[in-house]
Amino acid sequence: MPDLIEATSPPASRPAPPPVRGRWRQLSLLGGAMLVDGTESGLVTGLFPVIRHALGLSLGALGVLTAAGKLIGVLAAPLWVWAARRWSRKGVLVVSTGLWGVWGVAAGFSQNFAQLLLFVTILAAGYAAAHPLVPELLGDLFDSASRGRAVGALYGALALAGSVLGPLIGQLAGFRDGWRWGLWGVGALNILFGLVLLLCLRDPGRGAAEHQLADLDHTAREARTKIDLATVVSLFKIRSFAILLVSRLLSGHLLLSSFAVVYLVDVFGFTTQRAVVVLMPHGIGYLLGTLAGGFLADWAARRSPRHGLPGVLQGAQIAFAVLAFLGTQVHYGGIGTYALLFGLMGLTQGVNPSVNRPMVMAVTPPELRATAFTIYVSVFEALAWAAFGLGAGFLGQTYGLQPVFLAVLVVLMLVNGAFLTLLHRPYAKDVQRVQHELDLRREHALA
Repeated sequence: MPDLIEATSPPASRPAPPPVRGRWRQLSLLGGAMLVDGTESGLVTGLFPVIRHALGLSLGALGVLTAAGKLIGVLAAPLWVWAARRWSRKGVLVVSTGLWGVWGVAAGFSQNFAQLLLFVTILAAGYAAAHPLVPELLGDLFDSASRGRAVGALYGALALAGSVLGPLIGQLAGFRDGWRWGLWGVGALNILFGLVLLLCLRDPGRGAAEHQLADLDHTAREARTKIDLATVVSLFKIRSFAILLVSRLLSGHLLLSSFAVVYLVDVFGFTTQRAVVVLMPHGIGYLLGTLAGGFLADWAARRSPRHGLPGVLQGAQIAFAVLAFLGTQVHYGGIGTYALLFGLMGLTQGVNPSVNRPMVMAVTPPELRATAFTIYVSVFEALAWAAFGLGAGFLGQTYGLQPVFLAVLVVLMLVNGAFLTLLHRPYAKDVQRVQHELDLRREHALA
């Protein structure tokens, strides 16, 4: 039956405003901030086999490092969002994702696991700010018709850069204390990029890309920025958002980025330098997935406001599960086959941010998006990542990583795909509700 609700189209009587000036340049700065953050955290997981040898650690230590880094974000992200509302989003990003790199430099001097855990956890506390604030800024730079492509470009560029940097960083395993030099170098890069953000980043203001609010003055658009407990609770009453939250807890593919290298080393016997080779095709696949997913998301939203985005998201989970079975449960011998399958896994995994981020933006008003992404990424995703990391670390020691990957990357992802069927019914109604609220807000502001 054709959809009766075109939830994302602006009223015909009021043309859409011109795009936010310099939005792609600002997006590139936000991407750079996330890149230096991800590179430093990825360095620890990518080089864990040599860090494990240097500091005399067990496999469970990787689970603890992963979990601690994610759990600290549960506490830190809301504080950064509060600070951004009290002062400025730009100022918070300059400190948290730029100057905070000093803790990465400190991590390079770690002499034991306790020190490494402390500094990596503090580092992760700073990086937690980017997860809610960057998507919120993106939602204020791009309107609903172009957010899929913008998210795809952002996460695709991150994946491409990561696919190049990952193998390069992996070569540090061949040098004495190479992992230390990596942490020092990336930490220094973070600090330098903080200065770039200070000089060049421009905040467009909340609601700048909404056609109902774009031509209102700054005061009118910022009138509802105060967030209290009642407004936070109201987010959980949005059915689509609640379903997306549960789906995030079922997103077993989160485990892949933390344990991919050590999995290939421990299960299939590759060296660290050889295992990190799969990071490049995985990153390239992720790039293609985010770019294709962005265009697919925008097309699907126009084609079917009710079923388009939910269907794309659902299909991505099922396709990943099938590829994960082929890529982690079968022994092929050479690294080439794994590189191909990890690339295809990256492709299906990359579709996710291009779809789920615009969905969260579409069902929440502008002033609640940072809070929504705090809950979605910094709380629910972090809890899932921590649970998967701890479980894989300790269960992997007892039963081996292969059955853990089968349960999390294959079975759980199939469950996730089936669960997302529930999203088809409420999504279009939730989008329409937000658009109606913005229309009323505009009428009130102009009255």
